[in-house]
Amino acid sequence: MAFSTTIRQAYQDELAGLRTAGLFKEERYILGPQGADIEVEFPAGADGRPVINFCANNYLGLSSHPDVVAAARRGLETHGYGLSSVRFICGTQDIHRKLEKRLTEFLETEDTLLFPSCMDANAGCFEAILGEEDVMIADRLVHASIVDGMRLCKAMRDTYKHSDMGHLRDKLIEHQDKRIRMIITDGVFSMDGDLAKLDEIVALAEEYNAMVFLDDSHASGFIGKTGRGTHEHCGVMGKIDVITTTMGKGLGGASGGCVSGRRELVEMCRQRARPYLFSNTVAPMIVAGTLKVLDLVFASTERRDRLEANTSYWRRGLTEMGLDLKQGESPIVPVMLYNAKLAQDMARDLFAEGIYVVGFFFPVVPQGAARIRTQLSAAHTQAHLDKGLAAFRKVAGKYGILGKGKREIMEMYGK
Repeated sequence: MAFSTTIRQAYQDELAGLRTAGLFKEERYILGPQGADIEVEFPAGADGRPVINFCANNYLGLSSHPDVVAAARRGLETHGYGLSSVRFICGTQDIHRKLEKRLTEFLETEDTLLFPSCMDANAGCFEAILGEEDVMIADRLVHASIVDGMRLCKAMRDTYKHSDMGHLRDKLIEHQDKRIRMIITDGVFSMDGDLAKLDEIVALAEEYNAMVFLDDSHASGFIGKTGRGTHEHCGVMGKIDVITTTMGKGLGGASGGCVSGRRELVEMCRQRARPYLFSNTVAPMIVAGTLKVLDLVFASTERRDRLEANTSYWRRGLTEMGLDLKQGESPIVPVMLYNAKLAQDMARDLFAEGIYVVGFFFPVVPQGAARIRTQLSAAHTQAHLDKGLAAFRKVAGKYGILGKGKREIMEMYGK
């Protein structure tokens, strides 16, 4: 037998080591729909506990919106459960192209192509549009799915220090001999919550004849005055060559992603992107639900405005009580703890207080950068926020970290 007792023991020992080090990831089971208030079974087999959710990407609170659910149900009835095929064979319906046109209008680009997820869009895009004579220059904190997509591409790979425009300029000068230079960045960086300096990136791209790739998954629907994304916030609408984003976060929270941008680049993805060519089409009910989400986003900025107010209130409350935060403007608000076990222990204690958060640690974030990443939603009320702040004050006080910075916390708990 290939999976021998010795091999099994080796894996068991490795998993036990993760538990001992406090690095073992335990899943929690939600007993019902996603929302600000959820019921969670944790640990496995326990009775469900009502908690306030501060760790979902449900930024606009639309994951269980009754109009979105109703639209998805109608899509199921009118267009079926699934296509049982890929797009270029017999898997494209009228609603798929309708959604692509709506996303193009929303993002103010030239064309859009749907993918099963934004991870698939990132996995397929670079290989489809770049070759051996080109170079990809990425911010060092881009999402893991971008890194994986870059690895699949034959173009040269290089990086610049996070949001360091001087270093990016140096890299653009260094690679002037390449046919195409593509600058690659997130719009909102998912672990730190800060925004890319997209206006400066575009200026450098224009100066050095480079293209710009933007993953705006943690921005679409709520960043910018009308929620179009980081390119709206930074005043560079129409100047981004490739945008990838997801319908699995602010835009409904189900699944699906897209590549949007220059018409020729989108068409290259349609012709060559392997995750598009060889993955089943996005399910019709997801498409129908997302179309309703866009109707709601187009109709009013009320949810986006409420999310902005919630974020400001939450960040101010955590700062005033003396917690160490990553600075930023997005609804991603990381509480820095630096020690993996401390992050896990505090998350468990917060859960006991009725606050659902998760500790993040290596390899999700760098060694010594463990944190609890809190995320705000338009669905959070003042009562939700106040209860969450009270719980953080109580638990952080228990561990003696209120008013403590990185050096002091690391002296107390180590990396």
